[in-house]
Amino acid sequence: MVDVGDKEATARIATASGKVLLSAETIAILKSQANPKGDVLEIARIAGIMAAKKTSALIPLCHQLNLSKVDVTVEIKEYGIYLEATAKTTSQTGVEMEALTAVSIAALTVYDMCKAVQKDIEITEIRLETKTGGKADYQRT
Repeated sequence: MVDVGDKEATARIATASGKVLLSAETIAILKSQANPKGDVLEIARIAGIMAAKKTSALIPLCHQLNLSKVDVTVEIKEYGIYLEATAKTTSQTGVEMEALTAVSIAALTVYDMCKAVQKDIEITEIRLETKTGGKADYQRT
């Protein structure tokens, strides 16, 4: 792992997003809450939060962070599901990986919960949107 011991602990926030492309039929099933596996949006939200907390166990050489907050939103859109995760900490290193992991696992959860009703689901556009704190801030333009 990279040694961050000499870095100052600062407040850090990162937000990531992603999309799950679904058919109109699958979207209708989600809206009517008729999915065979249950409430896709809420289960995906919880899965994302849990994943952010386990990031260092999933990604080799990723620092273990004490997260102060993780927020995951899962919204139905015309193309399928939009996911967004924000992770916060006060640490010597950033929380980008936690936000990206939250979105990725939430997207995989949507896939798993919908695969019985649609076989050609696509997960796409997982990306960092913003990060603040540390050496340099980032804002996707």
